[in-house]
Amino acid sequence: MAKKRKKHGQPAKRGDFPSPSASAPEPPETPKATDSAAPDFDRLSQNLALLIAESGKALAALIKSPEPSGNGFADTVLDAVQSFGRVAEYWLADPQRTVEAQTALSTNFLSLWAHTLRRLSGESDEPVVPYDPADRRFAAPQWRESPIFDFLRQAHAISASWAETLVQRSETIDPRTKQKAQFYLRQLASALSPSNFIGTNPELLSETLRSSGENLVRGVGLLTEDIKAGGGKLRIRQSDSSKFELGVNVATTPGKVIFRNELMELIQYAPATEQVFKRPLLIIPPWINKYYILDLNAEKSFVRFAVDQGLTVFLISWVNPDARHRDKDFEAYLEEAVFAALDVIRKATGETSVHALGYCVGGTLLAIALALMAGRRDRRIASATFFTAQTDFTDAGDLKVFIDEEQIRQVEESMAEKGYLDGAKMAAVFNMLRPNDLIWSFVVNSYMRGQPPLPFDLLTWNSDSTRMAAANHAFYLRNCYLENKLAKGEMVIDGEMLDLSEVTVPIYSLATREDHIAPAKSVFTGMQLFGGDVRFVLAGSGHIAGVVNPPKKPKYQYWTGPRPAGAFEDWLQRAVEHPGSWWPDWAAWIGKLAREKVPARAPGGRKFAPLCDAPGEYVRVKS
Repeated sequence: MAKKRKKHGQPAKRGDFPSPSASAPEPPETPKATDSAAPDFDRLSQNLALLIAESGKALAALIKSPEPSGNGFADTVLDAVQSFGRVAEYWLADPQRTVEAQTALSTNFLSLWAHTLRRLSGESDEPVVPYDPADRRFAAPQWRESPIFDFLRQAHAISASWAETLVQRSETIDPRTKQKAQFYLRQLASALSPSNFIGTNPELLSETLRSSGENLVRGVGLLTEDIKAGGGKLRIRQSDSSKFELGVNVATTPGKVIFRNELMELIQYAPATEQVFKRPLLIIPPWINKYYILDLNAEKSFVRFAVDQGLTVFLISWVNPDARHRDKDFEAYLEEAVFAALDVIRKATGETSVHALGYCVGGTLLAIALALMAGRRDRRIASATFFTAQTDFTDAGDLKVFIDEEQIRQVEESMAEKGYLDGAKMAAVFNMLRPNDLIWSFVVNSYMRGQPPLPFDLLTWNSDSTRMAAANHAFYLRNCYLENKLAKGEMVIDGEMLDLSEVTVPIYSLATREDHIAPAKSVFTGMQLFGGDVRFVLAGSGHIAGVVNPPKKPKYQYWTGPRPAGAFEDWLQRAVEHPGSWWPDWAAWIGKLAREKVPARAPGGRKFAPLCDAPGEYVRVKS
């Protein structure tokens, strides 16, 4: 019997180069491969011929793209090379540092080679890089049972961890270059994972041999379909969207569109209680995605939850802009959407003040509206709720990789041609923030396994992208991400300088712990700019799952603590953890601010005849 040995491989101690992390994002679950069997060589040859033919169709679809690809990809590659070059210069400039880096890598690889040789000789040995059950890329037992595939898994993890440490410890590199290098390294490490290639993935290899290559033929067919669906550009399907229909099994909370203009439809939802709080709630979703993330289905709908609490809920459904909206700037989004909605709500309900809720960039718009209203002594908003919304963009995360003067100028030039930014471009950027989950897992399942994606409402929503009006998007990129004018007190709207410290209404701010779009630290810092009471709540998970966490089926916990002040890390140490959904905590908070109740209100009241049923018409327009 082989004797189990202790772990021999240890990372180099000098320089604090860590062993590869045991934590990793969880991609969608994939089907398990069956044991490999000898292929039918006749079928294999036939399928290889079909594969070549279908590959030609995919290439033809790619070539037929109606738009020139431009030099955006080349610029990105050049930027990545330059960022990596700065890291290399740091480590090669000093011979001692060079030896330190080489030693850290070689030590771990020597340990890995020794471990692999022992396993090949029949011994049982602890891996240099422990298997991480959370990393579904390597969930198949073959990754651990086979010394060769186990070597590939560990070699990739050692290399990625070593490179990441080089970037982190490049002390003289400016923070922006370091952030770029970390982002590009994550893309590269994700793309080069052995799980992405047939010859280095035991599941793919087994499936290909078992089916005599039929999986690859199906896969290239799906690839061709996705390229055609993207108009000549690859648009990776993340869900079988054909199984979802707005108003039928998605966005089903009953309501009416009671107002419409060029920028938005205003939905008022039907009451679910005989008595409702006197003060209504206005929800301002992001215009970068469609609003129904807050109304996915009856179980996951925050809108339905709010209605069930006795709130009269109004919601802005943004237009999917086209060339006609090119000049609709940030002021237009304020005046023709937020302030127009407040006017309609007053006429429909008779109430002169509302609770307002803004999600993501909708929250940023709400914060700017509040600052402008504070300067005007406009008190139509009595409280504000922010979901993963930033007001200080100093620590805005990986999206800042795409923000500098040159890149914004290129975006502006691209938008000038059409009057808008194509929603697919923004969706691609968001997918790159979680490449394992939102890119490569679907590449492997669809194009190598030949398995079309399963129906999943959240991923269907994620793929339902929207365009961005040129003037509005340019203002947002420059004034928020590039120049951070709102946090600095330098933003000017309608000739007025904005000051968030003048905003004194009660605030409920939700951040999520694993947010790649609006990092919790960034949200926390921004909330310190307001002049009133702020209840800061941190939810588990990320930008979407942390928000859509209903009480009946909670997946994540949340933390509460004192008003935001000082460092986020210090707040987190003092915060109190609570099990379950944060939704009831928000309901209790807003209930204390709106105790008086009135009879339930019908959508539109006596002033507005409903234009159509929710979810309305604007949300149905595809990009």
